[in-house]
Amino acid sequence: MTQNTPTSPCHSRIAADLRQRVLSAAQLRERGVSPAEAAARCGAGGPWQQPLPGVYVLHPEPPTGEERLRSALLYAGQPPASGRRSFPAQSGRETEAETETEPGYGEAMITGLAALALHGFPAASAPGIDVLVPRTRRLRSVGYVRLVRCSGTPRAEQVRGLPVAPVERALADAIAGLQDPLAVRGLLIEAVRGGHCEPAAVVRELSRAKLLDRPQVVQAVDSFLAEGRAVAEGRLYDMVRTYGLPEPLWNVELRLPGGPPLGGVDAYWPEQAVAVELDTRAPRRGGPDGGRSREEHGARWSPYAAEREHLERLGVTVVRLAPKKLRDAGEQQAVVVRTALMAAADREPAAYVMILPR
Repeated sequence: MTQNTPTSPCHSRIAADLRQRVLSAAQLRERGVSPAEAAARCGAGGPWQQPLPGVYVLHPEPPTGEERLRSALLYAGQPPASGRRSFPAQSGRETEAETETEPGYGEAMITGLAALALHGFPAASAPGIDVLVPRTRRLRSVGYVRLVRCSGTPRAEQVRGLPVAPVERALADAIAGLQDPLAVRGLLIEAVRGGHCEPAAVVRELSRAKLLDRPQVVQAVDSFLAEGRAVAEGRLYDMVRTYGLPEPLWNVELRLPGGPPLGGVDAYWPEQAVAVELDTRAPRRGGPDGGRSREEHGARWSPYAAEREHLERLGVTVVRLAPKKLRDAGEQQAVVVRTALMAAADREPAAYVMILPR
């Protein structure tokens, strides 16, 4: 077959029924195109091209960014000839377009900088594409595709019709390949400022990936956690004012007269003796190491627990709010605080405590 060979009805049907003109060899076989015929059409001056082993782009122009992503997924997924769906859909529903043309990505999903760009990170870009695959896959990285292997793949999110790793996992995979502390810090800060994920989830992924001992990561994580706390405080201010709660004293330290500090709180209503603390603690160690992680977490938690118990013995109600719940369910958290304020009238008066700026 030469480039002047007339296009068969089969080829016309293929070009007409694809959202993106990218198919694997298996998918072409399903449509009646043999490997030899596909290879012939990818010859010099031919109408098709083969950017990756077993993957074909059905036009001669340079592949678009989305076509490169789809070709990377098809290469990493290597779907069976049956073309059955084998990765979990986040929504649990298939669109008409998905059922007409099976993507065939298997368990593969975009991760790293390419995934962050799909999630909306403005500064995330890279010449290659990282694809997350199970550790048992026997493929190798090739061309612009770098395979990232893991023992258990996370549940993919669907972004623009593509399976993409969750933000925290994509961040960890991206940071694993970065040496510049400023680049690492920029990605972490964007994760918080852009509302993409919570600091604790990111730190857990960095710990799981054994990245928290790298100098460029250590330099960035403290700034990242401070930024995360500032964002959480802003959400707390917004919650109080949006839902009409009484204005508290912000960021104060409590102590008994002449005694040691009782601890700092993010908001305090002295007439009702109700305090709010933001739970912005993030583990520096964790993940798959089992008991040791729990012991370290317990050691970090014990001072907070002791302060809370001491305050409650003095009659101060302590409400702990998670930043994620403030973001996703602000009205519900406002109800929790309002309920604590209203319940103060039915409690014994609290012990007198001094209130100092923190």
